[in-house]
Amino acid sequence: MNLALDGMPYSEIGISDEVKEQVELISAQLKRSKKRTDTQDMELSMDFMMILQNEDGNADRAILERLAKKLELQSLADLRAETMAIKKLINERNGQQPESTKHIIELLKKFKEIAGIDEKNILGDVSIPKYLEKCPSLMIPNDFLCPISLEIMTDPVIIASGRTYERRSIQKWLDAGQRTCPKTQQPLAHLSLAPNFALKNLILQWCEKNKVEIQMGEPEPAAEQEERKEDIPSLVKDLSSVHLDVQRKAAKKIRILSKENPENRALILENGGLPALISLVSYPDKKIQENTVTALLNLSIDETNKVLIAKGGAIPLIIEVLKNGSVEGQENSAAALFSLSMIDENKAAIGILGGIAPLVHLLRDGTIRGKKDASTAIFNLILNHPNKFRAIEAGIVTVLLKILGDKKLGMIDEALSIFLLLASHPGCRSEVGSTSFVEILVEIIKEGTPKNKECALSVLLELGLNNNSLMVHALGFGLDEHLSDIAKTGTSRAQRKANSLIQLSRKCS
Repeated sequence: MNLALDGMPYSEIGISDEVKEQVELISAQLKRSKKRTDTQDMELSMDFMMILQNEDGNADRAILERLAKKLELQSLADLRAETMAIKKLINERNGQQPESTKHIIELLKKFKEIAGIDEKNILGDVSIPKYLEKCPSLMIPNDFLCPISLEIMTDPVIIASGRTYERRSIQKWLDAGQRTCPKTQQPLAHLSLAPNFALKNLILQWCEKNKVEIQMGEPEPAAEQEERKEDIPSLVKDLSSVHLDVQRKAAKKIRILSKENPENRALILENGGLPALISLVSYPDKKIQENTVTALLNLSIDETNKVLIAKGGAIPLIIEVLKNGSVEGQENSAAALFSLSMIDENKAAIGILGGIAPLVHLLRDGTIRGKKDASTAIFNLILNHPNKFRAIEAGIVTVLLKILGDKKLGMIDEALSIFLLLASHPGCRSEVGSTSFVEILVEIIKEGTPKNKECALSVLLELGLNNNSLMVHALGFGLDEHLSDIAKTGTSRAQRKANSLIQLSRKCS
């Protein structure tokens, strides 16, 4: 969530100062997302901005449910941890920004209502949902059980996939040579284990209440944490070793440490790790490229580092890995360019240095993850107007049309969101606006998901307002019979767009 909002280009998307204040407050708070921290979820940020800008306060339930799912704020444990974190943040604000505080509490309340939690004091302890009140006292919540051992967890830890397991069980799995999440089977980006203190506290409270005696595992000793921090200077030194194997190991460890917490990232910079990493990005060894690019991606999580990385000359080197690196190197290079592009001057620099075309190529030829990383980076980069033309020149329209035709890929919303940005610029609109594209939009409006329809309506409205002949063609292709239905039953945003299209169609008729 924080990556999705951190550095949001407010000036380019017309956000008011009040909404900007709300975003910054929530961005500072919601840093606990268990999803992959390498990339932004474009749909997440778009949904979030729609919630904040909702005029009547009655946010669309479908959007709220998507947000709750993606932010992992659906379970009792997550909502309780979120409540405590928000209470702490509000206390730190000491009464400042009361309007923003009101909005964040209202959003938390909506998430709790979706989860079936009904309470008057929204910042009080999270109560048990009504449907659990009649459960026997010893009915153990599923979230407390390790998916491997099916026993109550005493030392719960979070792995790279975002899932939580008992430390002993998952460590045994990893020691056996497994490199996937046992529950989801997805490959693990790293093998580090992060203690799940929030869940551990919930288990302790439940055990105390129900008089269940278990021996809870101890968290990682402070001495061990300090020892890992003391490793950073020597690891940075090893990046300049004359031995390739030493460099590989150091780059891999710094990649992992840079992802774990801000303190590690600060120590890496303090010990000269940034120039050392940048100097290795162009190294011909593919594994070193992967690890250094990903380490730079992790360092760029912190706002000030985005500027330092760009000033250090990393952007053209990252673009080169995007062009010629390994599959993972290309994917993480795309994610790194997205993260860096949160700074406006970096958007321009990435475009000038030739980053748009290889992103379009990755969007066309990459893996599913690569395509998603590329689409997110492109979306953010083309908020810069010259980059819109660069994307057009790189053939993005043809690539996006191919994505729209591949329903199994599941990237219709991403493609339409990029089309909307292109269609909103007069210089690119002629490249986007064609009768064949309009027919595709109408087809999506007829048969797509609610979110698909919402996005397609937005693009069609943008085109139709500026080219009445395209609107007439859409009507001739059978658009009008679906608009009235969407105006009644679609998402709140889709209803607004449908009503605007109905008015426009009457003028065209």
